[in-house]
Amino acid sequence: MPLHRVNPAELSPPTGFSHAVTATGSRLVFLAGQTSLDGDGEVVGAGLPAQFERALTNLLTALRHAGGTPADLARVTVYATDVADYREHAPELGRIWRRLAGRDYPAMAVVGAVRLWDDQALVELDGVAVLD
Repeated sequence: MPLHRVNPAELSPPTGFSHAVTATGSRLVFLAGQTSLDGDGEVVGAGLPAQFERALTNLLTALRHAGGTPADLARVTVYATDVADYREHAPELGRIWRRLAGRDYPAMAVVGAVRLWDDQALVELDGVAVLD
């Protein structure tokens, strides 16, 4: 496996992310920001959890078509228009992540954004994967 997750005991226990990820693979995949756009380019999903699920599905679809799997994700950045809402829904978002991507968490960050490209979008995810 080209990725090794590093979670030092002296840091707070990671919940839904890894503190660091080392990569030894030979191919990088840079994943563009994905929102909850459907195949027609329309934002779908009423509320953050539904939009997060679609955005993650879109990200994983791009990754799969590039030859990767969720376990290959080294880094994911989440852009949220309402960080308090994101924190409030964190347990549900974690369940969505585990169902779609498993328990191999990448290094992650959540960044507050005033707005995203599409006015209706509440969340966007981008990432970097490392493939053998």
